[in-house]
Amino acid sequence: MVKRRGPEPPPLPQRIDRLNELALDLWWTWNAGARELFRRLDYPLWRSTAHNPVRMLRTLPPERLRVAARDRSFVQLYDAAIEGLDRSRSAKDTWWTQQGVDLTGRCIAYFSAEFALHQSLPIYAGGLGVLAGDHLKEGSDLGLPLVGVGFMYPQGYFHQSVSSEGWQEEIYEQLTWADAPVEPAMTPSGEPVVIAVPLGERTVLVAVWRVRLGRSKLYLLDTDLEENAPWDRELSARLYGGDRETRIQQEIVLGVGGVRALRALGSDPAIWHLNEGHAGFVVLQRLREGLERGNEFDAALEEIRRTTVFTTHTPVPAGHDAFPFNLVETHLAGCWGSLGGHREDFLALGQYDNGTGPEFNMTALAMRTSGSVNAVSELHSQVTRDMWGSLWPDLPASERPVRALTNGIHLSTWISPALANLLDRYLGEHWRDEHDDPKVWERALELPDNELWLVRRSLKNYLFAFIRERARQRWSQEQVSAARVVAAGTLLDPAALTIGFARRFTGYKRPELIFQDSERLARILNAPKAPVQIVFAGKAHPADDVGKHHLQQVFKRALDPIFGGRIAFVDDYDIHVAHFLVQGCDVWLNTPRKLLEASGTSGMKASLNGVPHLSIGDGWWAEGYNGTNGWLIDSGVVALDPNAADEADASALYGLLENEIVPAFYDRDESDVPHRWLRVVKEAIRSVAPHFNTRRMLKQYAQQMYLSALEPDSR
Repeated sequence: MVKRRGPEPPPLPQRIDRLNELALDLWWTWNAGARELFRRLDYPLWRSTAHNPVRMLRTLPPERLRVAARDRSFVQLYDAAIEGLDRSRSAKDTWWTQQGVDLTGRCIAYFSAEFALHQSLPIYAGGLGVLAGDHLKEGSDLGLPLVGVGFMYPQGYFHQSVSSEGWQEEIYEQLTWADAPVEPAMTPSGEPVVIAVPLGERTVLVAVWRVRLGRSKLYLLDTDLEENAPWDRELSARLYGGDRETRIQQEIVLGVGGVRALRALGSDPAIWHLNEGHAGFVVLQRLREGLERGNEFDAALEEIRRTTVFTTHTPVPAGHDAFPFNLVETHLAGCWGSLGGHREDFLALGQYDNGTGPEFNMTALAMRTSGSVNAVSELHSQVTRDMWGSLWPDLPASERPVRALTNGIHLSTWISPALANLLDRYLGEHWRDEHDDPKVWERALELPDNELWLVRRSLKNYLFAFIRERARQRWSQEQVSAARVVAAGTLLDPAALTIGFARRFTGYKRPELIFQDSERLARILNAPKAPVQIVFAGKAHPADDVGKHHLQQVFKRALDPIFGGRIAFVDDYDIHVAHFLVQGCDVWLNTPRKLLEASGTSGMKASLNGVPHLSIGDGWWAEGYNGTNGWLIDSGVVALDPNAADEADASALYGLLENEIVPAFYDRDESDVPHRWLRVVKEAIRSVAPHFNTRRMLKQYAQQMYLSALEPDSR
């Protein structure tokens, strides 16, 4: 019934026979010794497979593996990696156990529609998925019993191609299962997990796949089974694809199917964490279970509220999934079971009118059925309390139960190895374990300027080598047009001040803001002794024609002679590309329309790597900017007219570039070291790294939300 991963890799020499196990556990992605093991095995193959050891091991000649097994230094590295993997899975003295929590085999279930873990598993679209993936990785590091639940999208999100006219084209590729770090999930009795999910008047079968991340596990739901009708096999094919009818069916599979999958696996979550409203139907299945155990509806609902926490990421009303009631009732027809007598009670939990008439709103459902609700930055919590105020009509805004818990990034995933090696020498031997302690990072101010500048230059060289090689591949393998080769960044100057702008292309992020005054921008970019260049990257949602239009205009700017080849667009943005950009640029640009950025995390990744943030004071930057760790784009103009706001913000941006950023970058000593610039770089690292990481974030989730959801005798 369940398809297998594909051909098994060839047998390994006995001395290194756990390499396959290591490759299938994405713990290796954030542990330098394990990464180095695969790099050393075959560096050209490591690069050509986009750092995918599962694929490497499937294609390596057996003789190369036999040579590695006889190489003393390789075997030492292998032993250390395997020891680290075993320790990550079974360590007893973790931060979580130090909290005195006894879950006795129970877990914390974390539901999300997407997880970004590694480019070999393309089941993510953007920031929500990156946050979810980092959440699971940090859970492993801290020893939390985290179990993720999401979708196994065989076609993933889409690969992006850009035509010679700059129009985004979406390419969906079927996943090569044998190259993916996934395995069939098994029941306690050793059978592959397949569960049934009612959809309307029919039943859909769902297979479950397992991904390992050290101590954490992720279970992925897959409807692409031969027993299902063709249209049902497509339900889990793509991330965020299809119309509202497809979306609600996907969310039923995620919520109802996710609970059933955990039950089939023998898992009994003590806490249920819903990451965005996509997973709201978890509540329906749990209510049904409560009633089947003999509980009254109100008692079952109260138990769900006590054990459910909810995180919202979206400050735009239209960004929250809502469905007509007739559509909900059609597709939930087979789900009610013992809950059928309380159908109206359940539908009322999701009823919400955002100004277009009452609909069944997934965020309203999640908020009404969760004991703890959080937004993902201080500013976003204020926006959320105002936006959802009608859920608490008797409470003033300050008392509405939405706490602020600002996002963070998984430091070990996003810090560059070159910078980490420098920090090893100057921050003390325990800085990695204590990286959420601000005192540790005070030493960053003492980093020698010449050594830090060498690291920053090397990271920039890596970026430009990547851009050139990518353009060469497009030219030689895909025969793309000369225009696309030029737009890809082949004319960029590695010595010039380089600004990065990489994120989803959509209207509120204002990717074209910097082009508001083209002539002024051209003067900045083409200054003879102090040139500036901008590297853009990002995808527009397939249904977002406005976002695609913005992308097209940026592409055309890259070909406009007025800018002298100092604008580039790097296509097919993913985690792999993101690492080069957040580590290799000089400045990270973010220009959202104020109050529409919930948090944002790319600027955190950049700042951690010594790439100062240049941003509107929205999301995390409203609390992260301290006056000396980057730059705040603040026009001082509050304008209801978007065009007036854009004009004022662009002028403020140009002023920062002309008067502060460019002069500081090009102010060099006789050794060509920019000391004034490096003061900003060090302060960015010192101030951002200890506060905007997932270690601080997940500790807050545990202490403020998870522990309060537990029974008193578990704490």
